[in-house]
Amino acid sequence: MKNDVILYSVSKTKDKDFYISVQNGEVVIEAPWYYTNSIIRKNIECKKEWILKKIKEYNLSKEQEISLRPVQILGVIYDLKIIFKNVKVIDCDLSGSELKVSMPKKYKNMDKENLTDLILDKLYMKIAENELENYMEKTRVLLGFAPEDYQVVYMNDCIAKCTEDKKILINPRIFKYDRKTVEYIILHEFCHLKYKKHTKFFYKYIEKYMPNYKEFELKNVKY
Repeated sequence: MKNDVILYSVSKTKDKDFYISVQNGEVVIEAPWYYTNSIIRKNIECKKEWILKKIKEYNLSKEQEISLRPVQILGVIYDLKIIFKNVKVIDCDLSGSELKVSMPKKYKNMDKENLTDLILDKLYMKIAENELENYMEKTRVLLGFAPEDYQVVYMNDCIAKCTEDKKILINPRIFKYDRKTVEYIILHEFCHLKYKKHTKFFYKYIEKYMPNYKEFELKNVKY
């Protein structure tokens, strides 16, 4: 589009209605089969201001789209793309192999690594709010007992913890890993209610309920 000249494609249909849409920055026209080029141009001229506004919005969003490092969610790697918009809250959309995030423009000058961590922390917390209760209840039914309480809390030193007063703390970053690994870590913490230390009796107890638990153990991660 140069000097407000609108380029467009036309599809003739049997429909009696005339449609204009802007799809990925392209103007698409659906017109009745009997519409002449002059009639089509006249209709476009009537909607010119709206069309130019939509094209501008698309171009602005594309200019502000950035790619960040790939991220892992529930064991799956996604390409992370961010679009800064006039929105008040962060909105995430998982589609195929991409995580697309709409961000308020106030975050535009944030360091990319910090921005990625911010997005992941909010997303992991949301997953925890939606799913963790089911994991905890499933493990309670399996073992026949439960902690005094559990809490979702970010911790720098570990992914999960059983406290001295028999509460289980779960780091939302646990949802970086696949679901079976999440199940194992929660089972692991439940078993600490019976055995405080990682003794052979502790692992025998885990093996009773998850014979293949070694497949889901994480290296260089404290829990």
